[in-house]
Order: sequence, then structure tokens, then C-alpha cells
Amino acid sequence: MSIPVDGRAGDLFRNYGEDRNAGDKEALYTTSNGVPMPHPYETQRVGENGPLLLQDFHLIDLISHFDRERIPERVVHAKGSGAHGVFKTTKPLDDVCLADIFSKEGKECPISIRFSTVGGESGTSDSARDPRGFSIKFRTDEGNWDLVANNTPVFFLRDPAKFPHFIHTQKRDPATHLTGADDSTQFWDYLSQNPESVHQVMVLMGDRGIPDGFRHMNGYSGHTFKFVNKDGDWVYTQIHIKSDQGNKFLTNDQAATKSPDYGQKDLYEAIERGEYPSWTMAVQMMTAKQAEELWEKQKINVFDLTHVWPQKQFPLREVGKLILNENVKNYFAEIEQIAFNPAHLPPGIEPSADPVLQSRLFSYPDAHRHRVGVNYQQLPVNAPRCPYRMANFQHFIAPRTLWEKVFDDGARERFVGNVAGHMSKCRDKEIIKRQITIFREVSNDLAQRLEKATGVEGYPGIAELQFNGTHNGFAKKDSLRAANGM
Repeated sequence: MSIPVDGRAGDLFRNYGEDRNAGDKEALYTTSNGVPMPHPYETQRVGENGPLLLQDFHLIDLISHFDRERIPERVVHAKGSGAHGVFKTTKPLDDVCLADIFSKEGKECPISIRFSTVGGESGTSDSARDPRGFSIKFRTDEGNWDLVANNTPVFFLRDPAKFPHFIHTQKRDPATHLTGADDSTQFWDYLSQNPESVHQVMVLMGDRGIPDGFRHMNGYSGHTFKFVNKDGDWVYTQIHIKSDQGNKFLTNDQAATKSPDYGQKDLYEAIERGEYPSWTMAVQMMTAKQAEELWEKQKINVFDLTHVWPQKQFPLREVGKLILNENVKNYFAEIEQIAFNPAHLPPGIEPSADPVLQSRLFSYPDAHRHRVGVNYQQLPVNAPRCPYRMANFQHFIAPRTLWEKVFDDGARERFVGNVAGHMSKCRDKEIIKRQITIFREVSNDLAQRLEKATGVEGYPGIAELQFNGTHNGFAKKDSLRAANGM
């Protein structure tokens, strides 16, 4: 890497997109800190047959990474497959939703979809009789939208406190360590004590209980969301993802003949053949008044995950198409580490008061922080692709109100005296100039008082400054926008 003439380091970071597409002959075997190694099997020893050396960083580094190369499997949805593609709006929703992705026909964004079973472990069969997860990451121009859906429009419960207990009944028996295939006692024990689950049980034990791979099943939000338009008006919304390949299912006998990775193989090979699977997105909508009437007259609660909305009363409205056209290059990096969060919502899409949804808004990111790590959103597959530099920058409305509305004249004088007195101990006038400039964004009156008290004149405003610690969302020049010039 050459150093540019202006003395800055230039392009400091490797690009994951470039690395994932590099061939074997383009790669060089190195240690984790980038030092080339002549051979991956080499170790340092005392003499020809002596003990190993602790100074052998390559060996220690190699084994340490090997010991940590697994992350805990998901507690729910452990077995999964996925691919990348694109979403395209075919019929805009700008009258009911201000989300940019729905603003006009032809609007597109990249997507990643992960399909999964629910109860099984990471090595279990893709053809188990089990609901399927259908999670979509839309990388919109306004940030990531994660639609964490299932292949059934309802679920077993409507109370979030029941969820951990229910999931335990889908796992191995704590005494026998047998799965439901050999001992279904705890499975049926839960269902027989919680009758609101019967709708989902009917779906699960019917033909849709074992989809024929992942390409031939639908996806449903299940939860009710809210769409908000530019005028602030809102409607309740249910989201449907309908398979353009049609719906197919497997019988128990057919499923028994399939390999454990049947769904993964079917999806991967279809994309490799150029048979790109697609789905049509559609939505149901109702007003708050309609929701009240639906409960009063039909006892259907829009916040109840065990209920569906009658499509004759609330017909589907088409929105767009989802197409999967690219297989992953690194399953671990792009599918195992992908993290969906139902709280990731762009402007115009909001959660409803559905209690199970509200619980998931916390549970999902909490699980990711434990399973993948606190920086999970910085991984390439989870990072947003916004057309702007992201910065959680301080706005000045609140401190301006404090200065102008809360402080009285005496408080303002004391504040200026406190700040100026403390600044008198600062040995670098440039630091004082920058801080006075920040105060100028709060109030020009405040800045002028400080200039008079300190004898130091600040800059006209922070639009002409670059900060080491924070991106400058107010900068006039792109070269000043990024923190520390990075």
C-alpha cells in the first residue's frame, strides 16, 4: 500500500465484496495480521524433534482461531439455508406508506433471505414436520429493514411469556434426551394445555406442515405492523410473500426419502442453473376503526398471532417482487452470521401493539449480541448500504432550549463564568476555538459571551470543521464529514 502525497494512509481497509469474489490463485496464505507464511503446516521447534516454541505466533494464532471458529447455534431456527437477490417495487404504496422503498415503481434494493426450520438442531433434516422461518433483510436507501417471518400466517401462541416454554417442548426431552420423533410427550403436553395453539397445529399437521424445499412455500409476517404515510395517517398491515413457483408439500413417506440437506441442495442448485426463485409481496391493510369493528363483530384481534384477517374483507394488495439470483460464497459469513432484527424498520413502517412482536423487538438483538457478538451489525452481511455516511450526530435543539428557555439571566452568567474559568487552564487555544464553535451551534449569544470572556474567537460554525471522534453531519465538504478523515 503506497502512502498518498498528502501523508494520509489512504485506503486502509480491505473490501469484503472484493475478497469474497477472489479466486484461490489470487489469495496468499498469511497469519491473521497479514504476514505471509511460506507453508500452512510449518511449526517452530527446538531442534529437529524438540518441543514447540511459544513464540510461534502462526501456530498459536492458528489453533486459537480453530478453537473459536464456531459461534453458538441459534436457540430457535438453528438449521437454515439462504441466498442473495433483489426486491423490486411493482405497485407503489406511497399513498399509505412513506418508506422510500415503496415510493415508486421500479424502486429496487438488495436483499438476503434465510429459510429455516424452527425447533430442530443445526444438523436436523430440512424436511422435518415443522414451521419454517422466512427472514428477509432489505438493504434499503433508508437503512436495513428486517422482515422476520414464517411460512405460516399464525403461530402457536399469543402471549410472549409462553414462548421460551413452548420452544423447550420442541427440543429434546430433558430426561430421555430424545427428540419428538421418538418421544412426543412434551410436545403434545404443551398443546393440550394451551388450546389457542390449535390453528397452528392444524396447519402443521396438514399438507403445509412439510414444504417441498424452500422455493415452494409462502412467507407471512404473522404479526401486525403499521404503515404510516407522509401525512402521519396510518393503517394496520399484514405482509404476505407468495411463492411464484407455487406451493408444494411432502408427505411423511416422501420426506423420509430426502437427504437432511434437501432444501439447501434444491435452493442452491436451482440458482446455479439460473432458475431464480421469486415471490410476490402483497399486503392486507385496515384502519383502527375497522380493527375495532373486527373485534366487536367477529372476535378477531389484530394483535393476536393466532388469528388471520379474512381476505374477502381485507384483500391483498400487490407491492413487489423478491428474486433470489445469487448463491453465497461463504456460508458461515453470509448465512450463519446474518442477524435479523424485527426492530430494524425504515421510516413509514412501525410495530403494532402485538405483545409477541413487542417481545421479539428485544429478544432478537439480545440473542445476536450473545451469539454473534456486540459488533454483529458491523459484519458485512449485516451492515446497511445507505447512500450516505452514517453518523449518530448530536443535534442542538435540546441544549438550545436549555440555554434559551430553562436558564435565567443569572444561570447564563454563571454558566459562562464556569466554562471560561475552566478554559483558562487549557494550554491550546485551538481547542478553545473549536469548543466555542460547538457552543455557537447552540446559541450565537452563548458563543459571543464566551469569546468575550476568554479572549478567543471561535470559528463561524462546525460546517467547516472535522472531528476526530464523531462524523460531522453538518459538514459542507465531503472531505470533512468522516471522523478523523477515515
